[in-house]
Amino acid sequence: MDRFDAMRTFARVVERRSFTLAAQDFGLPRSTATQTIQQLETRLGVRLLQRTTRSVSPTLDGEAYYRRCLAIIDDIEDAEGAFAGARPRGSLRIEVQGTIARHFLLPGLPEFFAQFPDIEIAMSEGDRWVDLVREGVDCVLRFGQLPDSDMTMRRVGMLQRCTYAAPSYIERFGMPKTLEELKNHRMVGQRRWTTGEMVPLEFAAEDGVRSISLPATFSVTGPESYIAAVRLGLGLNQMPCFHAAADLKNGTLVAVLPQHPPPPAPVALLYPPNRQLSPRVRVFLDWAAAEFAKRNTDVTPPAFG
Repeated sequence: MDRFDAMRTFARVVERRSFTLAAQDFGLPRSTATQTIQQLETRLGVRLLQRTTRSVSPTLDGEAYYRRCLAIIDDIEDAEGAFAGARPRGSLRIEVQGTIARHFLLPGLPEFFAQFPDIEIAMSEGDRWVDLVREGVDCVLRFGQLPDSDMTMRRVGMLQRCTYAAPSYIERFGMPKTLEELKNHRMVGQRRWTTGEMVPLEFAAEDGVRSISLPATFSVTGPESYIAAVRLGLGLNQMPCFHAAADLKNGTLVAVLPQHPPPPAPVALLYPPNRQLSPRVRVFLDWAAAEFAKRNTDVTPPAFG
């Protein structure tokens, strides 16, 4: 294995914290990855990795060498991609919130692959907070306000939201006409993955945005169970307009307090900082932003007043 491939292997071992996972990413035997790192340490005359039975982590020398490797790898990829006619290629690992990806990204994938036939996308679905570097993920698609992190964020859209309830819920609790009448209502609770705290409902009002927390006899973290619980009449909830369009059409959900819509929520792509974007990640980010701009055409709920 040449020096460049050895650098790539070492960087992936550091990022994945595992010889086995790094070898799998490159389609190599684990023994080859192990031998490559041993030869690299011998040539440099330093110990690059701390090895235990459960994990692998870089030494101080290893951390410094890892950062130099990233810079060299990015420079080479960028240089190769600059030649006329060179096309982005390779595997792209992304994690998405499934409902949003199915509505905004999946319909355009045939065109994406027609334009970039040498890119392979491995997509996983989830709402958890992802350690992109350690888990070998290139970028993550997330909806809503995000906790502070050192990830680089590119906003790709703003989704309009509204408040909804099932007809069975309205029959039981009545249709609130004002924000004050919400004191007699309940919500399907949505808990944050990172902290477990309940997300309050938000409403546009004359004095700004009001956050209102209602009793919740049922709470979830996943969007699919969230909307399913609302369909069952377990409480009010707020979600992007596109998510409820079919339910509004067939009558399984009704809009509540449309004169007080919640503020729109951002959709963003996150990717690791401190490195140049590889060509495949760059074209995917540009394409995803264009797809959101093209498909985010749902009817906007009326503004307050």
